[in-house]
Amino acid sequence: MRASDYVLGTDNDEVARLGRQHDVWRPIARDAWRRAGVRGGSRVIDVGAGPGFATRDLVDCVGPAGFVHAVERSERFVAVLQDETRSRATANVRIQQADLSFDDIGARDFDVAWCRWVACFVSSPARLVQSIGAALKPNGVAVFHEYVDYASWRFLPRFSRLEEFVTEVMASWRADGGEPDIARQLPSLLIASSFAIVEVRPLIFAVRPHDPMWQWPAGFVRAGARRLNGLHRLDQRRLSAILRDIDAAEGDETTIMITPMVLEIIAQRR
Repeated sequence: MRASDYVLGTDNDEVARLGRQHDVWRPIARDAWRRAGVRGGSRVIDVGAGPGFATRDLVDCVGPAGFVHAVERSERFVAVLQDETRSRATANVRIQQADLSFDDIGARDFDVAWCRWVACFVSSPARLVQSIGAALKPNGVAVFHEYVDYASWRFLPRFSRLEEFVTEVMASWRADGGEPDIARQLPSLLIASSFAIVEVRPLIFAVRPHDPMWQWPAGFVRAGARRLNGLHRLDQRRLSAILRDIDAAEGDETTIMITPMVLEIIAQRR
């Protein structure tokens, strides 16, 4: 995938969507960071930082004695993160623009690396894992949140158009060289790169329209369907049907959504 090929683009609407997404995942991410040893004074790498929502939270966690190295390939997202860093006068952040399918992480001897929904997009997850390992000190810790069963995304009762959307997302993802279920490969890749698996747990939720977590996948349906239409992978008829279904699902408080399963992996470099 080229640096500009984020499936949902990098415009202001997508930055806002990513912010809402991070808001609902924030407590889960911060709990993972705590268990991985992130604390005041830690040196942390934010791998695939996007517009920097996790970066800012990590800065708060490590405090003024710590340091955060944010790596992001999108020029647009890097600019958003740079602007935010300047506006907050944050001195303990370094931003590296790099495509981790090809480039190394420009950091060494860090304590913790945080990687969420990055391995599923790169052309070589093995290379990404190796690059993360090279950036950590001995006994440093890597934390991953990556999809392990994307097709677990379901609606109760069934909405056939939304199931078609999930199938199309997975097909387009793989056509662009990514792998939505990359977490199935990560444990073996980590072990091959001299990591020891410390902790593994699935993250999957059954949510209702009033639950904050609902907005994470529902927002992706609306933005993702429009983006696939723009890429000529969905025609207007199918787009309209998908949007009608997500509106109908959200308008019925009896609807239950099973979210796509994420695997949390905490691994320590040997």
